[in-house]
Amino acid sequence: MDNNYVKKIMTAIILLALLVLAFLLLKPILLSIIFGIILALIFFPLYNKLYKKTQSRNFSAALICIILVLLILLPVWFLTPIFIDQSFKIYLSAQQMDFVTPLQSVFPSLFASAEFSAEVGATIHSFVTKLANYFVNQLSQIILDFPIIFLQSIVVLFTFFFALRDKDLFISYVESFSPFSKDVEKKLFESSKNITTSMLYGQFVIGIIQGLITGAGFLLFSVPNALVLSLLAIIAGIFPIIGTTVIWVPVVIYLFLAGNNFATMGVILFGVVASLIDNFLRPAFVSKRTNLNSSLVLVGMIGGLFLFGILGLILGPLILAYLMILLDLYRNKKAPKIFNQN
Repeated sequence: MDNNYVKKIMTAIILLALLVLAFLLLKPILLSIIFGIILALIFFPLYNKLYKKTQSRNFSAALICIILVLLILLPVWFLTPIFIDQSFKIYLSAQQMDFVTPLQSVFPSLFASAEFSAEVGATIHSFVTKLANYFVNQLSQIILDFPIIFLQSIVVLFTFFFALRDKDLFISYVESFSPFSKDVEKKLFESSKNITTSMLYGQFVIGIIQGLITGAGFLLFSVPNALVLSLLAIIAGIFPIIGTTVIWVPVVIYLFLAGNNFATMGVILFGVVASLIDNFLRPAFVSKRTNLNSSLVLVGMIGGLFLFGILGLILGPLILAYLMILLDLYRNKKAPKIFNQN
């Protein structure tokens, strides 16, 4: 057998083995690396402006990293104690709340039977207690997983720094492996930038607006523990599948059972407004910039969530967008209108 052929086979085997080992090595932190790259794509315009003034890549990237850390760390540092305190207050209130008496006063004929009232009250109490236990357990789990979260955050930060500083080198290195022409490469990278910024702004900005509107309703109508509920609404609003509904609907039920009809109607009004923003603005904003039909964007979000977790809300539509681009290039024509923006 030819020695050169044997060497090529051995080289391919070694390369494949190293690729598998590298994947297994990076698998636990792969999503953190991807998230760091995504953040770098979003913050690169700001980095570019700083670099033009400072003429220092290291200083510009480090300054943006410091700004990002402060934007995250300061709210977490000051609001975490309040969040923990109000979370346990919500948990204790759920344990002690009387669900039967308000229902009997609102529906006296329906709850005339003491046995039926007790059964319904026990069912509602069990549901609310399990829900409160879930949130408290999640909070406790976050505290217990703090070392892991801290290490993952370090990976995100370092990836963010080097992706900002060495973006051009990174792109050139990736392009050296690309089998496509320069025009195709340019279209792929441009589409990647557009869809990434679209997904982040479309989810985070609109989600935060949703949460702020819902939180304004909580504060305006003096809902107990309004701060923690507002924070939960902002977090829930970021995810299109969840939305702020999972926060304000239980609050409405609580206010209704407590007999506070005015606050109930007010929170419903603010909650409906927030939900309408989610249903109409988010798909339109995202699909407009990605040139994908809103239904495909939604399918990408849901599929990505199941496959990749939270980050899949971004990666799912991104994968579909890449697929449509490659199919268009292969067919040498635009995709049918059902796949494009209506």
